[in-house]
Amino acid sequence: MSDRVELRLGFIPLVDCAPLVVAVEEGFFADEGLSVTLSREASWANIRDKVAVGALDGAHMLGPMVLAASLGSAGLVTPTVAPLALNAGGSAITVSRALAAELRDIAPATTPCSAGPLAALIAARAAAGTPPLSFAVVFPYSIHNYQLRYWLAEAGIDPDRDVRIVVTPPPRMAERLRSGEIDGFCVGAPWNAVSVLEGAGEILIRASEFWRGAPDKVFGVTRAFAEARPDTLQAALRALLRAGVWADSPGNRGALATMLASPRYVGSPEATVAASLMRPGAEGQAPVADPIVFHNNAASFPWRSHAVWFLTQMLRWGQIGEAVDIPALARSVYRPDLFRTAAASLGLAAPLVDEKVEGAHAAAWTLDEATAPIPMAGDLFFDGKVFDAGQPLAYARSFAVGRARSPEM
Repeated sequence: MSDRVELRLGFIPLVDCAPLVVAVEEGFFADEGLSVTLSREASWANIRDKVAVGALDGAHMLGPMVLAASLGSAGLVTPTVAPLALNAGGSAITVSRALAAELRDIAPATTPCSAGPLAALIAARAAAGTPPLSFAVVFPYSIHNYQLRYWLAEAGIDPDRDVRIVVTPPPRMAERLRSGEIDGFCVGAPWNAVSVLEGAGEILIRASEFWRGAPDKVFGVTRAFAEARPDTLQAALRALLRAGVWADSPGNRGALATMLASPRYVGSPEATVAASLMRPGAEGQAPVADPIVFHNNAASFPWRSHAVWFLTQMLRWGQIGEAVDIPALARSVYRPDLFRTAAASLGLAAPLVDEKVEGAHAAAWTLDEATAPIPMAGDLFFDGKVFDAGQPLAYARSFAVGRARSPEM
């Protein structure tokens, strides 16, 4: 007989589900009196819907998805909270080897951070009457969709008119690229590494090149759950924080790769998962991925500036209108107060501010506005823009390509 509290938590087979997996496998949930069942889900839509109806108590979720769920965008209105971020980095834009070769023919010396060669190829294809290129993203409300769109748009490519963007669950990305159904995709680890190691794809731009320290997944629960079961939520947060610290330890990365490679979790070859956890060019590994950060550099903190940035991209691409109160929504969904309570009980440092200017640091820096100084990584965007969460409408309207426009335009 057990008096443990039972929880059912959902996840998608991606390397960034690691904190949930580690918290189960290393006994961190059990230490908190929780009996957790992890449910491997087929798509982000499944996660969203099952959390909404209570079939899952919480889940590995896309940062923008918790905001969209709270608005009822493309689903039930489900007020949702994100008290913890699960990772930073790890995603990339990958294209077929054939497309990569065409791009090299156009501009052999161009850096991968520029989509200029792709813009030239798209224009040539349009003039010849060739069907548009197809790119896949994991969900309409995802960093992957916004990363792909932002990168294309900076080269003058309109992602709604010049290419075709489709939604594909992460585990099917490599297969669809290999079969020729799509020309490229933006997805999290390990699926970029899978395509590279299979010889089917080449990475054009990684998350750290697009936006170093880019936010990605969060741990999400409904607001109703958070309010009805605050002690259970704090127990889960403590376990996940401990798991993030464990996963960021270099000495644990090998064991983490073995753990995640299990068919119960990511179900990808261990070598591929390991490659996704190592720096480009690490000894014995192909340069296929950037390291994913789970806790270090305040990666697990639910920065409200990240929530506001996601909302500016929703506005930029017409997913929400200007009637949405962006600061208020970010405050209601991203909950650093809940994070701080859990971190304090573990003696872990936590930021004392809810937002920071994004894209202002070219090199490592220290966050002093915290319970103890926190070493931080650089956070530049590839185009040099700086994001101030205090001016969301002006930022969304500042881009040459997008659906948001200043009133005079």
